[in-house]
Amino acid sequence: MTTLHDTTVRGFASDNYSGVHPEVLAAIAAANDGHQIAYGEDVYTARLQEVFVRHLGEGVEAFPVFNGTGANVVGLQSMLPRWGAVIAASTAHINVDEGGAPERVAGIKILNVPTDDGKLTPELIDREAWGWGDEHRAQPLVVSITQSTELGTLYTPDEIRAIADHVHARGMRLHLDGARISNAAAALDVPLRAFTRDAGVDVMSFGGTKNGAMLGEAVVVLDPAASEGLLFLRKLNMQLSSKMRFVSAQLVALLEDDLYLRNARHANAMAARLRSSVEAGLADGSIRGVAFSQPTQANGVFATLPDGVADRLRESFRFYDWDAAKNEVRWMCSFDTSESDVDAFVAELGRLTTAG
Repeated sequence: MTTLHDTTVRGFASDNYSGVHPEVLAAIAAANDGHQIAYGEDVYTARLQEVFVRHLGEGVEAFPVFNGTGANVVGLQSMLPRWGAVIAASTAHINVDEGGAPERVAGIKILNVPTDDGKLTPELIDREAWGWGDEHRAQPLVVSITQSTELGTLYTPDEIRAIADHVHARGMRLHLDGARISNAAAALDVPLRAFTRDAGVDVMSFGGTKNGAMLGEAVVVLDPAASEGLLFLRKLNMQLSSKMRFVSAQLVALLEDDLYLRNARHANAMAARLRSSVEAGLADGSIRGVAFSQPTQANGVFATLPDGVADRLRESFRFYDWDAAKNEVRWMCSFDTSESDVDAFVAELGRLTTAG
């Protein structure tokens, strides 16, 4: 097939814009020949279970799904009765960016809590952690956190442990949305289990799409007592892949030889380069009027721009507004962002902010 797009065009809109890592493409090709049993009874899905056990310990179970919204819907639905509610940050993907799927598909009430940095704390959780036994209130039975958060910030293992201990003491369970979990692991420089299973997380998603996969995530049950019916809920929610070997093979490729970390470290390093280059420009006057609105801890940079600059900059590099009323934007880096991409972007930002 003829390539239909301009392969030289680069952007900072989303790590979903990137292509598929060559090692992941090779894994898909390697899984392609011959026949394998459908619906997960294949050797690649079996290997994926082994790989997750190696990373997270005995007793965990992974359920490959198509996408992140599906992973969150299926995972949370397995953790809750029909009357259950989830406490989440107001910026959480399940609250803002999933088209109401947790509510409309899973029937889950989301109790959202405003935060400045996208992170929940025990104190913030307690704003909505009440009303148990009150038949007039959806029962808060799960807390969902995102790692790294939608604002590009990170929870430390100790922070997650404090949340887990807090919610478990109140009879609730802890869910972790890991769409960018690899970026968190790379930034924290600790094993995956250090801020998931060992920190008290009960059910999590592991994201592949934003980190070099073509498609595919996994719901990973860390405590079997926290989840029920996933085998049936995955199908019920249209997340059961018939040719699951191709989803599993991608996740195996990411996890088996630490490609997930190599990709994430590069994306994080490019975000750090972007921020430091802008800071250097602000210091020497080659960039003006830009301010950062969040710390840059993973692969996202959040900033505010002078009036009109965002739209002019988007003529060369696509990215999204985060809060248009504040001129706040989000710049995301991915596994294939290059130093030259960053340098060209910063140069154009400087030209536009200093133009008379």
